[in-house]
Amino acid sequence: MRALSVASECVPLVKTGGLADVAGALPGALRAENIEMRTILPGYPAVMAALDPGAAQVMSEADLFGGSARLLAGRAGGLDLFVIDAPHLYMREGSIYLGPDGQDWPDNPERFAALSLMAARIGAEGVALDGQDWRPDLVHCHDWQAGLVPDYLDQFGGQCATVLTIHNIAFQGLTGHHMIERLRLPRSRFHPDGFEYYGKLSALKAGLMRADRLTTVSPTYAAELMQPDFGMGLDGVMRARRRDLSGILNGIDESVWNPATDPAIAETYRHPAGKAANREALRAEMGLPETTGPLCCVVSRLTEQKGLDLLLAALPALLERGGQLALLGSGDPGLEAAFREAAREDGVAVRIGYDEALSHRLIAGADAILVPSRFEPCGLTQLYGLRYGTIPLVALTGGLADTVINASPAAIDRGVATGLQFHPVSADPLAVAIDRLCDLHAQPEIWAQMQANAMRQPVGWASSARAYAALYRDAIATA
Repeated sequence: MRALSVASECVPLVKTGGLADVAGALPGALRAENIEMRTILPGYPAVMAALDPGAAQVMSEADLFGGSARLLAGRAGGLDLFVIDAPHLYMREGSIYLGPDGQDWPDNPERFAALSLMAARIGAEGVALDGQDWRPDLVHCHDWQAGLVPDYLDQFGGQCATVLTIHNIAFQGLTGHHMIERLRLPRSRFHPDGFEYYGKLSALKAGLMRADRLTTVSPTYAAELMQPDFGMGLDGVMRARRRDLSGILNGIDESVWNPATDPAIAETYRHPAGKAANREALRAEMGLPETTGPLCCVVSRLTEQKGLDLLLAALPALLERGGQLALLGSGDPGLEAAFREAAREDGVAVRIGYDEALSHRLIAGADAILVPSRFEPCGLTQLYGLRYGTIPLVALTGGLADTVINASPAAIDRGVATGLQFHPVSADPLAVAIDRLCDLHAQPEIWAQMQANAMRQPVGWASSARAYAALYRDAIATA
């Protein structure tokens, strides 16, 4: 089987969020399922710089929303790629989505319509690769940036199956209806059963209505999307398409996130006892004193969605029990300032920004990782925590609910608990969960059992790859 992945970002080349992790890991994981996946990416500066010198032109477009473009086939970052070389759309410094003013690039609708259009051309026409016709059996679209692929495929007469994965339904690719013709779309589809969304064009809704199969990144998030509180105005669409919707958990790259081989941490380890040296090194690096309470970490964007305002309110519950907090993140200026102020306490250390190596050291050295998100489609940091024996304390939502076994009395008695969950998602229940965390940390036998359970959890891509492969086969058979 041949599959084309359509993504606006992809590790190790360009990343702003979890979508990039999935797009980068899935092709390799699917090889074990005998699926050949190539990925189409915009030609951002980092992507063009990494592309191998032997990359060949396989398609051209004389006018791709304001300028000519070439489609190149080559390799970069260990991936087989198609890259859209369109400098007028993608050759810009800074964020791939935001301009220097911190706002969306004004031409984002055209930039990602171009991604969808070129992907659809590959799906409909195929390309010549190494003297052979390469044509996908299925196109896997990621988020709103690839949401127009099914519409363009229909225009081009393409017959391949389509799957759309929703990584975060809050991002819907909205633009004014005056852009319909500009984006080469039929105005006849501008209605509630098409891509119209409260008077605007939604690229995400376009894909939700037309893709053969829909997935999201956890079973619980799939169920949540059908509820008004989580569906962001698209819950009705999700309910209408519930038979075509699957929740498939993300995995992590276990070659990168592996405490037995991780070059970024103070001392590698295979068992929970090996965390002690990393905890000592982390406290020294972050300027935290020795204490008997749990050392907790946060590695996160500082946003309301991630519930970091709740953590600020609940932080006294941790500090009063002799616990500590080490935080790495950036985002909302108000939250950044609030955590800087919190760092005046002896038990709090804060680094504003992002440092990949430091994130590994935080997770290896901490006793627990806090993920108090208001909603979380899947989440990756709790998976990193499990892998490193760093007990996750998470909100009961989305993928956090699916990946952490709560330390209820029954789960502890059965010896299966891997973390703690709290609900409802507000400051007081979080404070209660933190108090429970401190109680468990003070019981070495129970804590060690939870750590060992966590490190045994399957957090890689093998199971998810099998689920995607089965979904692909079903989509192709019924398209």
